[in-house]
Amino acid sequence: MAQANTAQRHPVFNYENGLLLLLGLSFGFAFFDRNVASILIPYITKDFALTNTQVGLISSGLSIMWALGAYIIARWSDSNGSRKPFLLAFLIIFSACSILSGLAQSYPVLLASRMLMGLVEGPFLPVCLAIMAVESSKNRRGVNAGIMQNFFAALLGQSLAPWILPIITEAYGWRAAFFISGIPGLLCAVAVYLWVREPSKEAQAAIHAPIGEVADSGAKMGIFDMLAIRNVLVCCLISVFMVGAFVMGWTFLPKYFFEVRQLPGETMGSLLSVLGFASAASGFGAPWLSDRIGRKPVMIGFCLLGALTPLAAMYFQGPTYMLGVLLFIGWTASGTFPLFMGVIPGESVPRKYAATAMGLVVCIGEVVGGSALVALAGKIADLTQLSTAILMMAACGVIGCVLCFFLVETAPVKAGTRAARAVPV
Repeated sequence: MAQANTAQRHPVFNYENGLLLLLGLSFGFAFFDRNVASILIPYITKDFALTNTQVGLISSGLSIMWALGAYIIARWSDSNGSRKPFLLAFLIIFSACSILSGLAQSYPVLLASRMLMGLVEGPFLPVCLAIMAVESSKNRRGVNAGIMQNFFAALLGQSLAPWILPIITEAYGWRAAFFISGIPGLLCAVAVYLWVREPSKEAQAAIHAPIGEVADSGAKMGIFDMLAIRNVLVCCLISVFMVGAFVMGWTFLPKYFFEVRQLPGETMGSLLSVLGFASAASGFGAPWLSDRIGRKPVMIGFCLLGALTPLAAMYFQGPTYMLGVLLFIGWTASGTFPLFMGVIPGESVPRKYAATAMGLVVCIGEVVGGSALVALAGKIADLTQLSTAILMMAACGVIGCVLCFFLVETAPVKAGTRAARAVPV
């Protein structure tokens, strides 16, 4: 059994819950750092005179490096068989990159610092999820992944960040906001060093087998071997459009609210904070629901909601509070991220390749969706108008929903389906 289950545990104060809290906070601050540049873009643009294309490249450049790191470094962690040293290195480096972003005196330096940050933040989530899979109780696998990936990231990166960063920037300038953002990651590194234990190979080998896990033949699995597994391939395609949609949202919605709808900075910040609360709620709710009714129906329903946020941002002209409600409902689509990035691919491959499979889904989603699609949206917005990028975001949500129909169920509650085992593409 997993390490956390080998002895009688306190129902609340146990290693599983402590680990969930620490890894969740750590990834939350990583996501906080990722979103800093997007939130501060209206202020940075004044100093660097950025075009929409350059704005898109800041997000897409970070995304492509996030993607490469997610697959290459996560695979390195799998082959090395260790997790904790990687976490410590990630936390220290991405915190330093946030500080470097504040020191940037030109656009190329700012872009380079964001790309380096992406390289070490990308594999952070797959490695955390791989550790959490070992320590999770069987009936909490989905909800633990959702809490770790979405709940803290939403509260810190999507709710706290857009609320507090404009306040800091108005008082001390955007560079100070970058400096302050780098501190929590360093504190988390100290906590990881003191608290997190390296999962033993015995614990990883003895972990309960997922319902949909493909039998381990003993041969090494490469990229094409994983893509031959239907759920991994479908999750990669879903990742392209859902990651693309959400990166477009964080890249262009602040600019759209600020420039096109001409909302005050405080109103813009409040609306963006609503998105964070939506991610926090759905990050717990969607995986929890999937543990009980299955992954596939939850994926279909929540992905479809993703189109509501951009459409409301463009067309709803009623009270601001009602706009916030509509944005909240649409942004609950983010609750699918722990499922298609972590839980479903992790339930469809041998456990020892879990981080690699998750990293592959993140990699393809970030490269094609978070990088190429976002850069394309920025270019098209320059050639047409900013609203085009918002419409592209809505289209991505609809396409993601359609792709979910091709998933094969993997939830333990649907044990009779045998999920993705040996299902051809």
